[in-house]
Amino acid sequence: MTFSTLRKGGLIAVAIASLMASPAFAKVTVLGWPGGPEETALRAAADAYNAKSDTSDANKVELLFFNRDGFWDKLQADLAAGSKAFDVNLLATYSIGRYAPFMEPVELSDEAKAVYGDSVLSTMQYEGKQFGVPTDLSLHFMYYRKDLVEALLKDDAAKARFAEISEKHLGKKLEPKNPDEWTWDDYAATALYFTQAVNPDSPTRYGTVLQLKNLLFNMMVFQSLPRSYGGNWMDESGKVTVNSDAYRKGLETYKLLYDAGATPRDSLSYEFAEANAAYASGQVAAMMQWNAAASDLTSKEKSPTVAEVTETIAPPAGPEGRFTHIHGLGFGLNKNAENKDGAKAFIKWLSSKEAALIYARSSGAPALTPDVVKEVAAERPDLVKLGEFASKYGYVMNGGTSAKALSVYELQAKEFTGYWSGQQSLDDALANTEKGMTELLK
Repeated sequence: MTFSTLRKGGLIAVAIASLMASPAFAKVTVLGWPGGPEETALRAAADAYNAKSDTSDANKVELLFFNRDGFWDKLQADLAAGSKAFDVNLLATYSIGRYAPFMEPVELSDEAKAVYGDSVLSTMQYEGKQFGVPTDLSLHFMYYRKDLVEALLKDDAAKARFAEISEKHLGKKLEPKNPDEWTWDDYAATALYFTQAVNPDSPTRYGTVLQLKNLLFNMMVFQSLPRSYGGNWMDESGKVTVNSDAYRKGLETYKLLYDAGATPRDSLSYEFAEANAAYASGQVAAMMQWNAAASDLTSKEKSPTVAEVTETIAPPAGPEGRFTHIHGLGFGLNKNAENKDGAKAFIKWLSSKEAALIYARSSGAPALTPDVVKEVAAERPDLVKLGEFASKYGYVMNGGTSAKALSVYELQAKEFTGYWSGQQSLDDALANTEKGMTELLK
């Protein structure tokens, strides 16, 4: 079912109802993501834009919203059919390549680079062209129990036990460190130390919680590990490079932790919600998780056991540095827009500092540069780390915005979870992934 086939009972009905409720007949139609903070923030931005003295009645914005279920497939079908039901539509980093043939590159404001920074702007780029303005960003934090780590750092006997465990499982003696200085080996050693199956004296049952379900979004959490060892999907010539030492290191690290019992045995069925629940129980020392979990895990009402002892930092480092996967939601231009000039003007304004601050103050999650985010830091302290980490550590894999990006993540999820669960060897998992990605990305 597509947007086109749903018009009588879907978009058109929504549009008519929305327009009837509006004091003026809007001429720039924006298709957004319904529900949650994204809708709240977009409504605030649209209201501010419409109230501007230089926004003519002919270029005022009217918003359309459609069910999230099947949103991306329906959007692609409608764009491909040449729909004129909307001028501006929502985009996601991992789906830009699917829509690019039916959209036009956009021109952002002169302030955009200073507001967002290059790495964030890249989440809305495809084949070197800017296809949207980034409005909401997702990335990963490392969440850890600062009370447990601080106690470890003060205990000489615990340090000696830590060194024994790291030598046995990782082949080298390591000393406990401040988590902001961790490498992935430090993370693994700490996870093993805080696991009762490895260290019966551990105050927590598990050292970490891994999201190992056969799910594409779990691959996004995982891939920052191989990325820090130089891993990428493709090299500059377009050759798939996933069968590499970097991916081997990442996959083996996860396998080591799973086999040692450092993550719950049923982690093979875990994703966002299950990982949050495990950490919130107080039985996990550290984990990698989406930034969206921060508000719950640091809330005394929602997570009373861990809220006051949880700290969030950027993921650990590898030989190539410290990295976090980033992807964003944003807005771009429908090639068949009826009011193309008005749509371009709105998109350009949406990428300005004025719009970004309005969006941020209205529950949105834009990743802003340090100079800009300081203006909303008191109201939105969570955005300070979001912008800092995105700017310093954010990356998009080479091919991560291609038309087949989601299919690549699905392939990786199938093959990698097959290795973690013991259904196939590491060599087979990497070979199968390389072969499948080569077909998808050729």
